[in-house]
Amino acid sequence: MSRLFLLPAIALIAVLLSQYTQVAEYGLSALPLAILMGMIVGQLSSAELSQRDQIVTVFCQKRCLRLGIILFGLNLSFQQIASVGMEAVFLNMIVICAVVACGLWLGVKLLKLPLETAILISAGSAICGAAAVLATDSAIKAKQQQVTVAVATVVLFGTLAMFAYPMIFPYTHLSEQTFGIYIGSTVHEVAQAVAAGESIGPQALEYAVVTKLIRVMLLAPFILVLSIFLIRRNGCEGGVSFFSCAHAMPWFVLGFILMAGMNSIVDLPEVLLQSASQVSQFLLAIAMAALGVQTRISLIRQAGPKPLLMASGLFILLLAGGLLLNYLLV
Repeated sequence: MSRLFLLPAIALIAVLLSQYTQVAEYGLSALPLAILMGMIVGQLSSAELSQRDQIVTVFCQKRCLRLGIILFGLNLSFQQIASVGMEAVFLNMIVICAVVACGLWLGVKLLKLPLETAILISAGSAICGAAAVLATDSAIKAKQQQVTVAVATVVLFGTLAMFAYPMIFPYTHLSEQTFGIYIGSTVHEVAQAVAAGESIGPQALEYAVVTKLIRVMLLAPFILVLSIFLIRRNGCEGGVSFFSCAHAMPWFVLGFILMAGMNSIVDLPEVLLQSASQVSQFLLAIAMAALGVQTRISLIRQAGPKPLLMASGLFILLLAGGLLLNYLLV
């Protein structure tokens, strides 16, 4: 089957499956399901791709992702930030900075991983899982194998977090609200944060979702800062105008911020917001399916244990360090 029809079909099936209660209870949203289904199809397909299918796959992975992230901005408003307080914003900023800094040290300095792999795993762990990995790849242009390995690690440890957090809740002596902020500021994927918060209670769920969405919003400034850093690092100054390097910037993140700002200022109809959310989810699922069909298990094996060691270290940092920050700041 042509990828033009195959990838949207995988995405549609993933979205429909994610609506089932039995599936949602395990925190499996449309995005991880689309990756998993795409990987299965990719392993079963041994035929050489036509040039057209290659173009379609790349288009779906890159363009659908960017448009999906732009529309995802309508899920967040600045009013939601006020509902949990500015301490949640500062907490998220500290978590992201700490995880990225520790990830780069652990990955590059200690484990000798390529810089691109370390950045991708750090971004996925620090911000919003697989979507953050793909969005960050737009800025750093990593190899396909590096993207695949990063997505696999953050999905694995994000799923583990989803089950671990409800188990430790009784021993933390935190209120539901505070533990919800803890979940939202440290669990990898939005769906996993929802599943973990729902296991605790309604207040934990509310605070987890809002805190997590604030964390997702910080993806945009993170990628902009990362892009500027890489432009400088790769020598796009010194006699060369900054504007000559403008094409290297992932400008879609500005669209994300613009959508969030519009949702904050304009009273948009609920039906429009729901439709945008559904279209965003479908587009992101197509991007994940495109990533999945290009994934080869052999490539993950070739990467060795180092990416898993790095991701596990960041998971422990999020679990323990995030809990400490919540005790101190919330």
